[in-house]
Amino acid sequence: MGEMIPHDIMGYDRAITVFSPDGRLLQVEYAKKTVSQGATAIGIKCKDGVVFVADKRITEKLIIPESVEKVYQIDKYTGAAMTGILSDGRVLIQRAQTKAQSHKITYDERIDVLSLVKDVCDQQHIFTQYGGARPFGVALLIGGIDSTGPRLFLTEPSGIYFEYKATSIGEGAPIVKKYLDESYKENINVEQGVKLAISALKKALGAKFSKDRIDIAVISKDKGFKKLNKTDIEKHLKK
Repeated sequence: MGEMIPHDIMGYDRAITVFSPDGRLLQVEYAKKTVSQGATAIGIKCKDGVVFVADKRITEKLIIPESVEKVYQIDKYTGAAMTGILSDGRVLIQRAQTKAQSHKITYDERIDVLSLVKDVCDQQHIFTQYGGARPFGVALLIGGIDSTGPRLFLTEPSGIYFEYKATSIGEGAPIVKKYLDESYKENINVEQGVKLAISALKKALGAKFSKDRIDIAVISKDKGFKKLNKTDIEKHLKK
């Protein structure tokens, strides 16, 4: 939503429950605008797993880089990356973690990725329907491995979701998506996926790119979710 809102419909942006005359929920559009201004995050589905690479967007020298998280583990074979209002995203991640644990205890099996995505999106959608609340100002990339293989989804503040082979969210998304359109191949493995995602993030950040700004996680069939430490990231940058 890059265009200005005309003055004659500005009054309809005060409450989430009111449609504008042309059928728009302006508070939802504002939430999506928040996401588009957030730090860049990338998700890539590979033949043997899923890769997440996110920009921590560290702008102060005295911040400890390890204290900033943009990629989170949900269970052993599921994770997520986020952009937008991180406190909003943290609430949704905690909900997903609880849902995954509850499913495991109840049914003695891991929850499939799509069911997890639907539950998160249901929560996002609820906050577009009731007065006294606002939409979640965050988008999530949720990916993992279940009985159908590796899967990757994008959730939006409206509560809608899409499944992707590879995609990006945040301010650098247009540049990253163009790069992925040209370079992504379906038969890549997670090692190649990390390399591709790092290259795409470099393209988006340009001179601002730094190893301290990167948050990377890999979900593989043999090891499950693994967050890469500084040493692991440096190895990938040298390749």
